[in-house]
Amino acid sequence: MKLLEINHLKKSFGDLHVLHDISLSVDEGEVVSIIGPSGSGKSTLLRCATMLETMNGGDLIYGGNAAVTDGVYADKATLGRIKSFYGLVFQNFNLFPHYSVLKNLIDAPINVQKRNKAEVIREAKQLLEDVGLGEKADNYPCQLSGGQQQRVAIARALAMNPKMLFFDEPTSALDPELTTEVLKILRQLAERKMTMVVVTHEIDFARAVSDRVIFMADGYIVEEGTPECVLDNPQNPRTRAFLQKIAR
Repeated sequence: MKLLEINHLKKSFGDLHVLHDISLSVDEGEVVSIIGPSGSGKSTLLRCATMLETMNGGDLIYGGNAAVTDGVYADKATLGRIKSFYGLVFQNFNLFPHYSVLKNLIDAPINVQKRNKAEVIREAKQLLEDVGLGEKADNYPCQLSGGQQQRVAIARALAMNPKMLFFDEPTSALDPELTTEVLKILRQLAERKMTMVVVTHEIDFARAVSDRVIFMADGYIVEEGTPECVLDNPQNPRTRAFLQKIAR
């Protein structure tokens, strides 16, 4: 089943054209990594897919439900239902600093999804155990390392029971040691067949975990395919030049 379909997405900021005719789809259980140089449109693509930015044209469809058709957005109620389909983890964590770790996880499921409080708390505590932070439930974000904060952010996204997760450079704000602990969680999610779209500069991670890799440059999808094809045997000169540059 296709969980996500994007057809002919266009995005501009004034006269600056950032995304040109982007089309892609993501199947249930698939892990897709998006790589490319800074300024290639990777993060803007994620922000359009999660409706944090407004598309200028194209279609956005989740599980057969149209959020955007020819650049026209669905009604508010439809968009509200569709937004529960996915979660997004930012590169800078975006935790609420005045909430405890546990409250960061339970706030939206209780107040937005109107779920049973006792059940939400029980699930949230289990999620914290799953990401190795069971003992940090009562701590505040400022008391955690960057890697711990990012693991809380992942648990918070999972607390909404999404069908798929988006990650925007989830390790770019972390040093190598903390990066390893966050990538370990993403690997575990991939093993559990969580559908994920990951914008990343971690090429080894993309190679190990992805079903498909997309290389973007200048607002276009330049090349896509299996990690073996795109990362180990790229056909496009632009892809080859990028991979050679970051391998140095």
